[in-house]
Amino acid sequence: MTRNLTRSTQGSPQAVQDAAPALSHGLKQRHLSMIALGGVIGAGLFVGSGVGIATAGPAIVLLFVGTGALVMLIMRMLGEMSAARPSTGSFSVHAEEELGSWAGTTSGWMYWLMLCAGVAAEATAAGTIMHTWVSFIPAYGWVAIFMAFFCASNLTAVKNFGEFEFWFAAIKVTVIVAFLVLGVLGILGVFGDAPGTRHLTGHGGFFPTGAAGLAAGLLTTISGFAGLETVTIAAAESDRPSHNVARAVRTAVWRIAVFYIGSMAVVVTLVPWNDPKVATDGPYVTVLDRLGIPAAGTIMQIVVLVALLSAMNANIYGSSRMAYSLVSRGQGPRFLGKVTRGIPAAAVLASCVFGFAAVIAGIIWPTTVFAWLLNIAGCSVLVVWSIVCLTQLKMRRRLEREAPDQLLVRMWGFPYLTWLAFAAILGVFAVMATSGDGRQQLAGTAVVVAALIGADRVRQRRARRTADAAQQ
Repeated sequence: MTRNLTRSTQGSPQAVQDAAPALSHGLKQRHLSMIALGGVIGAGLFVGSGVGIATAGPAIVLLFVGTGALVMLIMRMLGEMSAARPSTGSFSVHAEEELGSWAGTTSGWMYWLMLCAGVAAEATAAGTIMHTWVSFIPAYGWVAIFMAFFCASNLTAVKNFGEFEFWFAAIKVTVIVAFLVLGVLGILGVFGDAPGTRHLTGHGGFFPTGAAGLAAGLLTTISGFAGLETVTIAAAESDRPSHNVARAVRTAVWRIAVFYIGSMAVVVTLVPWNDPKVATDGPYVTVLDRLGIPAAGTIMQIVVLVALLSAMNANIYGSSRMAYSLVSRGQGPRFLGKVTRGIPAAAVLASCVFGFAAVIAGIIWPTTVFAWLLNIAGCSVLVVWSIVCLTQLKMRRRLEREAPDQLLVRMWGFPYLTWLAFAAILGVFAVMATSGDGRQQLAGTAVVVAALIGADRVRQRRARRTADAAQQ
């Protein structure tokens, strides 16, 4: 690793990444396609969206249209860059090349923090579900079991991650498609009286909570899409990186929008938005109960568990690869760069240890340390997406000059839609600043970003001093 760390001050980030110990290439096209679809279909859609509905009412559909459009643009940008220059570090490597070391460090470690915090939150929720079924094992015992299992599977072979995610995603996609079919039949009156528009216009109207409700619901919808970036990280370990990621992005973008927007439209059409069960039991369970589907609660609890385990698996994978990429470019502790049989074993272990430590923090300090960590993680995705926009603006122009043949995927309406996406992200930051909780998230995130940029500058000064001393 010493050779690679030294080269990080001389060669391009992409060249340094390519010179690092090779990871395996065990992922196939089918893995990437399902990772792209399942990566953003998590417990947030099945359960967490109920909070957004209870906050914004039927207008949640418009919020998902807006955030879904933003996510489609971000995914297209990521697809363009990753198809042109596949890399384990994905957007972090591209940001370092185009914007500078600070951008690669900030986006990479913020993303790692977000994924590790997600591992903790998902493991805790999964442990709680399992404890309700098998009560003689405490919830934290189930957390330990899940953490150990997915850590071990990620340490063996990358194809294990791919297979788990393929089947996890297949289950989630099947459930959503079945839900949409049943929902449409319910709207048409097959399961009883057709609801018409009474739930959309009644109970306070389409905008029952006004602008404040929309602002609060916006943050919920944004966080539900976190994780879409994993497919561009995984592409580097597939058999045909450029081709596979291009195809995965093209097929996934519109399907994701249909799943989210379609699901929310079905929910607010079939049940009153202010039904307490929407927030407590989840929108899917509430709708299925309304349609008379037997054992709806148990079915959805199983699906939610699958979604949580899928997210755990994906987050451990994504965080370990991002940490490995950062370290291979000299932006982290050297010991995390160890590769065993094509697997960044040290990075996998470090990500799992941090995630489990966060679980412990959630048990001991649930309203302080753990709450702070989740708040920072929730805002991290916006920081990453803003850097993705700025990176794509620069990288696209450079590729058009130097290697236009590498533009296998092209961002729509460049550069106007890229600027529009960036402006939308700034708008979300502005909305967050209007609430006390949002300001706390922004302040905490700003501290972490400033610390990362400061650490990067210290590292660069040390590297320059070392290089100057070597020349003398």
